[in-house]
Amino acid sequence: MNKVRLGIIGMGNMGKFHADYLLNGKVNRCELVAVCSPSPAKLEKYSALKIFDGGEKLIRSGTIDAVVIATPHYQHSSLGIAALEAGLHVMIEKPISAHKADAERLIAAHQRHPQLVFAAMFQFRTEPRYLKMRQLISSGELGEFVRMSWIITDWFRTEAYYASGGWRATWRGEGGGVLLNQCLHQLDSLQWLCGMPARVRGFCQLGRYHNIEVEDNVTNYLEWPNGATGVFVSSTGEVPGSNRLEIIGTRGKLVLENNQLTFARNESDMIEFSRNAKTGFAKPEVCHSNIPIENAATPHATVMQNFVDAILDGTPLIAPGADGMHSVELANAMLYSSLIGQTVELPLDSTAYEKKLKQLIAESKFEKKVIEVADEDFARSFNR
Repeated sequence: MNKVRLGIIGMGNMGKFHADYLLNGKVNRCELVAVCSPSPAKLEKYSALKIFDGGEKLIRSGTIDAVVIATPHYQHSSLGIAALEAGLHVMIEKPISAHKADAERLIAAHQRHPQLVFAAMFQFRTEPRYLKMRQLISSGELGEFVRMSWIITDWFRTEAYYASGGWRATWRGEGGGVLLNQCLHQLDSLQWLCGMPARVRGFCQLGRYHNIEVEDNVTNYLEWPNGATGVFVSSTGEVPGSNRLEIIGTRGKLVLENNQLTFARNESDMIEFSRNAKTGFAKPEVCHSNIPIENAATPHATVMQNFVDAILDGTPLIAPGADGMHSVELANAMLYSSLIGQTVELPLDSTAYEKKLKQLIAESKFEKKVIEVADEDFARSFNR
């Protein structure tokens, strides 16, 4: 094989976005040959490609080598499993699954077919700001990790947004709200930078700002195995909102806010300084520096090119599909902790959470009203 024949299942916002850059030649050695949607209107502009009205039909068609799954959340695992069982390479949009138990099933399917490439679309891993933060942490320049906080409340969404799809913001259709939908990239970045916490205590408000049944306002406490602590706050109902990430180590503090990355670097390790100081109010000298950063030019296309290169050349993946379970687990654990009113130890009991989610679905009396909304440039929300 010298070129990957690619198909896309799901032609909503993300499916269309991927199709546009693929058709414009932004990914080498790859040809978009087929698209799939149950909505004929979403397929009209792709008449030059092979058209399918069902994901399973495209998967079984024999026309593609790899598939991008960009459907509503609950279909990600079932379609991903079907594609892997059919011998296709798989790229899945976030989240890889609606809940951890489904993610485990999806990953198990890939383990049965390890020769296939399974990737997740976590394009934040290509952004210079997160790459630089990861480098400073992994190199030891920040010292031992002691605390983090992320306030990401500039996800404002209107009632029209939630009413634009019958699956949105429902237990049955989406499986969660701001944590599972808007915040998955931040949750992936959080664990990619700091590692997975050992326990979580979540406080999640359901439908505080909107007529929805899932969470739209959350505050979560996290604790890591080494005793480091953190807070993760998010909302889709707050204006103007904030996006501020702080990561503190014994050698300094990283702050990412307003597209600016700063590093306050301690002259010496704060713990060692404290132990050796001869006076009560002494502090290490601190050097403040601004680290130049830019947004990645084509982050989604970069991850897709990496996917193609992995298929053709064996190139290591930027975001292996199995990594996608971490962000799903964090979102599930935060919500589950809030629902049961207790601290949740990680790894999350996926069976217990799945049971709770099924209960929420079974007991739901929420009636969703769907309205047609005007097309908007949703890509404005990508760089966060």
